[in-house]
Amino acid sequence: MNTPFQSLVDEFLNSKRIAVVGYSRKAGVANGIYDKFKKHGYEVFAVTPKASEITEIEVWPDLKSIEGSVDAVMVCTPPAASAGVIREAADLGIPLVWIHRSVDGGSYSAEAEKLAHERGVKLIPFGCPMMFLKPDIFHGCMKWFFNMQGKFQIAES
Repeated sequence: MNTPFQSLVDEFLNSKRIAVVGYSRKAGVANGIYDKFKKHGYEVFAVTPKASEITEIEVWPDLKSIEGSVDAVMVCTPPAASAGVIREAADLGIPLVWIHRSVDGGSYSAEAEKLAHERGVKLIPFGCPMMFLKPDIFHGCMKWFFNMQGKFQIAES
């Protein structure tokens, strides 16, 4: 894992208020990440355009609806929606975004990555915070595997 990647992960995990975009009524990646952050004391916000359909927790339809600012955004949407999340984060001055991406493409889109660079948003384009925030055995093994493959890389500036 290179230093720029680890620095962004550290910055993300040192954030206090994190929005998780892509929360759903059905169990899924976003819900698991939301729960992990909540369990570890973060102020976390579930975001989904289908906000009115979820009653178990408070949800917001978009980032701009969250009262106060957030420090970072976790993207767990379909890839086609990722660029829109990046655009909204940039418009709101949210400096750091992590796009969930693992064994498959996850939420990643090249368009979203390009937009983040154009708009000055710091982007973690691979991995999952569950690999770094007190990982369980499964996520710990995935972290080791992806690290051995050189997946945790960000170009040096």
